[in-house]
Amino acid sequence: MPTLSRLFLALALPLSLSAAPGFAAAAQKHASHAHAAPAIVPASLPADAAQEVQQLNADTATPELAQGDQGPAVIRAQVLLDRAWFAPGQIDGHFGDNMKQALLAFQGAHGLATSGKMDAATWQALAQGQAPVFATYALQASDTGPFEKVPKDPQEQAQMKVLGYESPLEELGEKFHSAPQLLAALNKGRPTQAGQQIVVPDVGRTSTPQGVTALRVDKSDKMLYLLAQDGSIKGAFPVSIGDNQDPLPDATLKITSQVKNPDFRYNADLLRGYDGPPVRVPPGPNNPVGVMWMELSKPHWGIHGNPEPSQMRRVTTNGCVRLTNWDALRVASVVKIGTPVEVQS
Repeated sequence: MPTLSRLFLALALPLSLSAAPGFAAAAQKHASHAHAAPAIVPASLPADAAQEVQQLNADTATPELAQGDQGPAVIRAQVLLDRAWFAPGQIDGHFGDNMKQALLAFQGAHGLATSGKMDAATWQALAQGQAPVFATYALQASDTGPFEKVPKDPQEQAQMKVLGYESPLEELGEKFHSAPQLLAALNKGRPTQAGQQIVVPDVGRTSTPQGVTALRVDKSDKMLYLLAQDGSIKGAFPVSIGDNQDPLPDATLKITSQVKNPDFRYNADLLRGYDGPPVRVPPGPNNPVGVMWMELSKPHWGIHGNPEPSQMRRVTTNGCVRLTNWDALRVASVVKIGTPVEVQS
């Protein structure tokens, strides 16, 4: 029976050596972004998921953290930022630039010194009244498949009914805002079968910010901010944006429509790097615009999800503003048609 640990090992192996057919696609998709498991979580963890959660949550240390740090304390900080709607991108146990930008935004929004480090004051502000960050989760039937590899060729994608998840870890990673490698490291040896208890970052303990009246896309730091009427920041999310060939203009735009689970149309006249015939591909989390599309008043441009959460702020787009799928859904939940979107350099 396939296990999460076997999938993690497959991430580092040639595709032909992967442990199970259903996991091969995830191995190929995430291998270039894998981190070594011992650097993320303790090398020895209980086999029982509940006991593992108890052990992980017993560690309540609040060390000062800076970019480059890694480990369970970083995971805790990332979960707390994610709950507060100051998203670090994928939760992966590594203090990278995405986490630093989220931390700077949180500190500025809460009147703290903008050090870009997890210092004592920031720990206190983030952790106040918060529940422990690790929890158990019982795998559902939908978490165990069936899964299907999504071809890269748009013509082949067009023949599919849905551009769904390719593996259990991809699906669980989006559900828990986490890197597949982190989930694999937390659950070594556990089978991916319905009813199995696994250990996950508990990202569900969150409250939706109130009073969001506008969005701001800052091209200099590649972040999208939720703004209140007085200009205060209610949340922040890492984004990928267009480069100099497809720049989003400095302007105040508006959201003109919202579509959940959109399809996508490849059009060589609009997409740099695509020279094939026009083709429509079906909806799904691996659709090029992910699970949510918020159209902007600039024709053909929008704010949307995407199937590569590990690449936030690291790649350029054809002009649109990309979020992780889960962050696109969160942003869409607090805006409406007509919400202004300020774009600034």
